[in-house]
Amino acid sequence: MEIQNNVTEFIFLGLLMNTEMKIMSCMLFMICYFVIFLGNFIIFITITCSHLIHQPMYYFLCHLSLMDLAYTSTIIPRLIRDLAAKRKNISFNSCMTQLFTGHFLGGVEMLILVSMAFDRYVAICKPLHYLVIITRQRCNMLILLAWGVAFWHSLAQMLMVLKLPFCGSNQIDHYICDVKPLLKLVCADTYVASMLVIANSGMVALATFLVLLASYIVILYNLRKLSPEGRRKALSTCSSHVMVVILFFVPCIAIYVPPPNIHINDKEITMFYAVITPLLNPLIYTFRNTEMKNAMWKMWNQKRSSN
Repeated sequence: MEIQNNVTEFIFLGLLMNTEMKIMSCMLFMICYFVIFLGNFIIFITITCSHLIHQPMYYFLCHLSLMDLAYTSTIIPRLIRDLAAKRKNISFNSCMTQLFTGHFLGGVEMLILVSMAFDRYVAICKPLHYLVIITRQRCNMLILLAWGVAFWHSLAQMLMVLKLPFCGSNQIDHYICDVKPLLKLVCADTYVASMLVIANSGMVALATFLVLLASYIVILYNLRKLSPEGRRKALSTCSSHVMVVILFFVPCIAIYVPPPNIHINDKEITMFYAVITPLLNPLIYTFRNTEMKNAMWKMWNQKRSSN
C-alpha cells in the first residue's frame, strides 16, 4: 500500500506564553546555551591539554562534554529562533534530521554514562585488575560501540516515522521533532509504532537505568574495603555520576515509557535532559572534582606565566 504523505513542513506550537515571557525565555535560553557551551568547552580543553586525558574516567568525560555540546546545539538554537519568530515552521526533511540527530547524540551520551559507571565499578571493586581491564583500546571500543548502537537506534526511529502517513494536521505540540508528538499527527493506527517506541526507547532507557543503579549499589557496598580517604574520594566521584545519571535517565523514562495516549507534560520534562542536565554537568564535574579544579588552575597559571 502506498504511503500517503501530504505534509511538506511542520509547525511547532512551542512554549505557549505571552510576548513578555517569550522575550525573557529567549534571553534565558541564550544565557543557558552560552553557559553550556563555555562550561563543556572548558572541560574538553582542560582534559585534552592535561594529564587527565590518560585517565579513562576523564577520557569518557571529554566525550560526554562533546555530546552535551552537540546535543544542545540541535535543540536550543532552534528553540531560541522559534521563540523570536512569528511562524515556527520546519521542513519535513529538517524535522527528520533533528529527530535522527537528537536520538543519535542522546543515545551516545547514554552509553558513555554506562561506560563511566563500568570504569568506576572496576576501579573500586577490582582495583588490582584495573589497568588490565580498562585499557585505552577498550575505552576506544566502548566509545565506538556507543556510536554504533546509537546510530542504529536513531536510524530505526527515523525509518519508522518515514513509513507513517501524515495527511492531516501539521502542527506539532512541542518545540522539537520527536517520535511521540509526531505520532499524534499520523492519520492511521499507531498502536504498533507506539509499542516500538516504548520498546526501543522507553524500556531500553529503563533497563539501562536499573543496571546503572545496581552497579552503583555494588560500588557503594565495596567502598567499605577502602581507606577513609579513598572512601571519601570514591564517594565524591560516584555521587557526581549518580546525580548526572538520575537527571538524564529519569526524564527520558518519564517521556518514553508511558503510551502516547497518556497525557504528560512532555515539553516541561524534555527541558531536563535537553537543557538542565547539560547545564549542570560542567558544574557537577568541576566544582565537585578536585582533580579537574587542580588541572584547570594549573592551566590558568601556565597561561598567565607564558603571557
